[in-house]
Amino acid sequence: MPTAFTRRTLLAAAASAAAGIVHGQAAQRPLRITAIPDESPTELARKAAPLVRYLEQRLGVKVEFTPVTDYAAAVEALASQQVDLAWFGGFTFVQALQRSGGKAVPLVQREEDQKFRSVFITTDAGIRSLADLKGRTLSFGSPSSTSGHLMPRSFLLAAGVDPDRDLKRVAYSGAHDATVAAVASGKVDAGALNISVWDKLVADGKVDAARLRVFHTTPAYYDYNWTVHADMPPARREQLARAFTDLSAATPEGRQILELQRATRFIPTRVENYRGIEAAARSAGLLK
Repeated sequence: MPTAFTRRTLLAAAASAAAGIVHGQAAQRPLRITAIPDESPTELARKAAPLVRYLEQRLGVKVEFTPVTDYAAAVEALASQQVDLAWFGGFTFVQALQRSGGKAVPLVQREEDQKFRSVFITTDAGIRSLADLKGRTLSFGSPSSTSGHLMPRSFLLAAGVDPDRDLKRVAYSGAHDATVAAVASGKVDAGALNISVWDKLVADGKVDAARLRVFHTTPAYYDYNWTVHADMPPARREQLARAFTDLSAATPEGRQILELQRATRFIPTRVENYRGIEAAARSAGLLK
């Protein structure tokens, strides 16, 4: 018959084994990532695939990319910890910070995101400046897009053009490439979008440069970043951040990922970089 000491020893061993199993399961849980749907689902999946493979190799865990239906879903997924890592624009990061009660932590941004810009495009020869948009139709991207709505709206207001009062009609395409399509097809007179998407479409020959042109480029502002929830262990945060900052165009793998992410390199970022975005959102009445 087991003694009291033996029973205690067996119970302690069982508890230790159970804890080890739980710890092992937690360690093996996939890293779940998502991104705001600022481009077509096909393009987002193409950009994500090599990054997923790279992070699996660096972290030693399975990585799962989960697309979302809209910007709000990306914010909610990170705030409720349905995903561990999210690619946000500046405005969606600010929304996630608010929605999570201050628990959204920006890890890294592209070097380009320190001085990001938006462009206004048109096929109309009569549109040469922001003031010329009065009485015309204009498409933004998603209502929650930094570079496709918030900052273009902010710069329009600064130029004395109130989109809701001075334009004939304001539309929302939902994504940057969709904005280009709307302008190209004549659905709207002009559109505002992310400069890196525009440059990529031009470089790939997907824009009829004889018809579509940029008539205004905005001043620079901070934009996109990769964000995690504050509950992620510091060691994992550091591991993730290092994986991004170690990406280099000097290696075939790094070059492919950076090209798809439209990045020269990734650098650390911080909450303070997005205070200007928050102020612009509040000023425009888009954040309460």
